[in-house]
Amino acid sequence: MIEKMTAGDVIYLTTAASVRFLRPIFVRVIRELPERHTYHSWVWIEGYQLNAAGDAVARRELYVMRAGVRMQALPARGRRRLVRVG
Repeated sequence: MIEKMTAGDVIYLTTAASVRFLRPIFVRVIRELPERHTYHSWVWIEGYQLNAAGDAVARRELYVMRAGVRMQALPARGRRRLVRVG
């Protein structure tokens, strides 16, 4: 179980964290929101949802079970081609 998530951590959320994540997502943590009162072992986090390339696509506040949160390395980025314009 993760004791505390810090800014920059990348986590993987599945149904183990909440039934909301039937489709698992990657999230880059901005911060935990300890001022929000929750049930024991649940936590509010603020973060950026990441796409398959590891780019932030949405800022979200999420309510998750701490024991279901998995630390994860950033998704592998594909090679990007440089395109000359002009």
